[in-house]
Amino acid sequence: MIGDVIGALAQVAAVAGGAPLLVGLLRTLKARLVGRRGPRPWQPYADLAKLLRKDAVVSTTASWVFRVTPYVLAATMLVAALVVPVLLSRPALGHAGNIILVMYLFMLGTFFLALAGLDAGSAFGGMGASREVAVAALAEPTVIVAVFALALRADTIDLGGVVERFAREPLLVANPGHLLAFAAFFIVMIAETGRLPVDNPATHLELTMIHEAMVLEYSGHYLALVEWASAMKLFLFLTLLANLFFPWGVPAEPGLLPVLLGALALGGKLVLLVALLAVVETSVAKLRLFRVPELLAGSFALAVLSVTSVFLLQ
Repeated sequence: MIGDVIGALAQVAAVAGGAPLLVGLLRTLKARLVGRRGPRPWQPYADLAKLLRKDAVVSTTASWVFRVTPYVLAATMLVAALVVPVLLSRPALGHAGNIILVMYLFMLGTFFLALAGLDAGSAFGGMGASREVAVAALAEPTVIVAVFALALRADTIDLGGVVERFAREPLLVANPGHLLAFAAFFIVMIAETGRLPVDNPATHLELTMIHEAMVLEYSGHYLALVEWASAMKLFLFLTLLANLFFPWGVPAEPGLLPVLLGALALGGKLVLLVALLAVVETSVAKLRLFRVPELLAGSFALAVLSVTSVFLLQ
């Protein structure tokens, strides 16, 4: 019982506390790759602390939806941290659901954020909300199909079970379908977290922004919660990539030593994935908005090929 509590608290602490550092590391690596010094990796912590000290300005047309959305975003990410195998393959709420529950939690946050963009009465908010919903509608099926391909190989739809099966049988990972599913999931991760080439979180260009358009009206502690939730979403997506496709080093039993070993293994994998993401973002230009569906359609095709390969390569 004590071990379960330690595991649950460790997972929430890792996601909540490590997400800003992950974003800061990504920004630093991107800056170094283009020849700039860039911010320090821990700069997001200072930014969040500054925003928390500021007062929030709320539009006169905004309703309770605008005010409650930041809390919904943060809460859904923290609950997802108890479902996703972050430090342990058997998280506290792992028995309560699988990838479908995780994506429903992500979609709940997206739904409220889109409503908040419309609720503020800003033209930019409505534009960003419509684009975000369109991207989510195209991206969510790909995640389900990609993980379904892994579930077929692991003979279970439980995320922790998939991690444990692949860790026991590494030959299942050495499969072309596994690589196809990884590529599909990686593309969807870029779209869902608003990274290049789908969106650019570093700019506020009216004609191209998606996520930034919806949060343009937020300020103060509301903006701090929104940015924190966005960082946690990136952390969780990268964790799914790390532990589902490279499951080694993820302990099953809770406890202080297994949690520490799981944290070290996860940290190493996340550093490699962040480096890959930084290289991708500095190597490609932002896509035109009307080309984004083509990219997501390509990722869905890769996921379908991954499922097909399960039956063809038996």
